[in-house]
Order: sequence, then C-alpha cells, then structure tokens
Amino acid sequence: MTTLSPSTDSLPAVAGDAAPVLEEGHGDYRMFGLATFLLADGMTFAGFFAAYLTFRAVNPLPAGAIYELELILPTINTALLVLSSFTFHRAASELKQERMGRCRWWLLVTASLGFAFLGGQMVEYFSLPFGLTDNLYASTFYALTGFHGLHVCLGALMIMIVWWQARQPGRFTPSEHFGLAAAELYWHFVDVIWLILFGILYLL
Repeated sequence: MTTLSPSTDSLPAVAGDAAPVLEEGHGDYRMFGLATFLLADGMTFAGFFAAYLTFRAVNPLPAGAIYELELILPTINTALLVLSSFTFHRAASELKQERMGRCRWWLLVTASLGFAFLGGQMVEYFSLPFGLTDNLYASTFYALTGFHGLHVCLGALMIMIVWWQARQPGRFTPSEHFGLAAAELYWHFVDVIWLILFGILYLL
C-alpha cells in the first residue's frame, strides 16, 4: 500500500510567494497610519475653525475695528506655501527619474520656502494691533495660526531629515521611498489647511 505524503517542494514556494505581499502590505499600512493621523489632526483644526467662527459670530466686529487684518503679507505667505507644494512634487518626480542630485536640490528649496513662511508669520505677529490675551477672538487667531506654524516648522525639519537621508546612496529609490512620500503627504496636508485658514481668517 502506497502512502501519500504532501509534497515538500510546495511549502517553500508558498512562503516565498507570500513574502512580497507582506512587504507591500507593510508599506501600505504605514501610509494608512499616516493618513489616519492626518485625519485626526484635521479634526483638531476643524475644532479651532468652529471656535473662531463662533466667537466672530457672537461678537461681530464693527467697521474699522483694530482686528481688521492686512492682506499683503498673508497673501505672500500663501504664495510661498503653495509654491512649496509644487517644489516638493518636483523633488518626488526627480527621484522617480533617479536624479538624486536634483531631488535633493528641490527638497532644499521646499524647506527654504517653509522657513520663509515662518519668518513672514513672525513679522506679521509683531505688526498686529492686538495681543494674544486681548479677548477670545484674538486668542483663537493666535492659537490657529500658531498651531499651523508649528506644523510648518515640523514639516520643514522633516524635509531636512529626508534631504540628509537622500545623501546616502541607495537610501531612496523609485520603488522604495516611504520617508519622502510620507513627508510629501504631510506637507500637502499643511498646505491645504493653510488655504482653508487663510480663507476663514483673512477673506471672510
């Protein structure tokens, strides 16, 4: 009587086929985790926006109030931040073309635009006609812009870290560049939040 036994050749093949799936899933889960974090962070900003609009509705500003904000500097800051999203996308495109020198250059440009935005925000703070503790309206304005400024600062530092890592040969490749992709997603999120913030604070 012949005893049938499972083929041992099939076992390594199954394990070998599963390995790439696990690696791809791992990468996807990391990006999913970042997206979930950004969604939660966006809800925090939504709470700030709701509070600001509520305070403004309850205490409408009279014509010529000192809380009327200048548009020139915030508009320049908006242009800087929007431009930085395009430069970051350019850095990612250069990476896909395996032009790491150009990728690093565009990363530096992006970080510089982010720091220039922060400098413009500090200039605005020193020129505002109201202070942090004047009232709830003013406090919410500083909390919103300051919280966003913190995100810009962290994002610019993140870009510099990615730039430093990109100096190492083989650290990022067209198929393996999670660090750069995560930083880019975060930076675009910061950009979108600022556009909403700019519309609510300066245009309404």
